[in-house]
Amino acid sequence: MSARQRYTFTLNRKIMKSLTRVLVFISATLMLSAYFLPLWHILLDAPQYPEGLEMKIWLKGLSGNIDQINGLNHYIGMKFIRNADFKEFKFLPYVFGILVSIGFMAAIAKSRKLLWIWFISLCLFAVIGFSDFYVWEYKYGHNLNPHAAIKVEGMNYQPPLFGYKQLLNFTAGSLPDAGGILVGLGGVLAAAAIFYKPKSSPNLSK
Repeated sequence: MSARQRYTFTLNRKIMKSLTRVLVFISATLMLSAYFLPLWHILLDAPQYPEGLEMKIWLKGLSGNIDQINGLNHYIGMKFIRNADFKEFKFLPYVFGILVSIGFMAAIAKSRKLLWIWFISLCLFAVIGFSDFYVWEYKYGHNLNPHAAIKVEGMNYQPPLFGYKQLLNFTAGSLPDAGGILVGLGGVLAAAAIFYKPKSSPNLSK
């Protein structure tokens, strides 16, 4: 490898390190949106509710047509949905804040090790979060009051984890909201920062 080739190779590595830092900064910044935008929403659509009933899931709690949804749930024996019943909302903002902070620290310190710790932690957070979400949906959809006004043999009312599902005359949808989309995009950029490697030219690899 000539001196010019070595210089080009070194310059390319520096550019890629700078690009990695930029991607990590953007990724962590996008994830901050979780504090200001809803992460997920569940929509119930039926002929008697042309505008639909919606519940939004935030990092710190729930919002939307919760009272109307609870009113419907009462007839089929589902437990009322209350923010106070979810202990996760008390510590999630702090846990997520630590994760975002690790991302910024990895970019500032230019630490590959911190970057891997951050990425693996994000993956674990996503797996645990979706698992907890599924368990919550399962409990609410299956643990029904046997004395409810409306009982359908063999029927459960668990909303889908992702996508749409027919529940009696309601179509239930479960999809990421604005905050969830931005956090997901941040996760994609974090993966790109770790796994993307430019192809070196044949001359430089010799």
